[in-house]
Amino acid sequence: QVQLAESGGEFVQAGGSLRLSCGASGSIVSTKHMAWYRQAPGKQREFVARITIAGNTNHADSVKGRFTISRDNAKNAVYLQMNSLKPEDTAVYYCAAFPSYYSGSYYQPRGAWWGQGTQVTVSS
Repeated sequence: QVQLAESGGEFVQAGGSLRLSCGASGSIVSTKHMAWYRQAPGKQREFVARITIAGNTNHADSVKGRFTISRDNAKNAVYLQMNSLKPEDTAVYYCAAFPSYYSGSYYQPRGAWWGQGTQVTVSS
């Protein structure tokens, strides 16, 4: 059973920074591809960033250069460092874990385990 729990969401002013954390049950972070998604009110969930088991990362164009995904296998955690936040970054942010054999699209995720989400609100 994979259990994920996000934390770190807060109310922050535009231009500020936050670091989101995703804690996982068991030693799954090192054996799963991990990703962050977000869903703004009235919008569909969207891909933010992913990190593979090998440590390769990809970030959505909308956050490239501002957000950074990272992983600490020893702490069994995944992080999303968010800098230069904008009001359009306001959303519930979700952590997701994908099986090691996953070869599908991260923009249309299938078969992932999800956390409950953490709210990030950026004021202008």
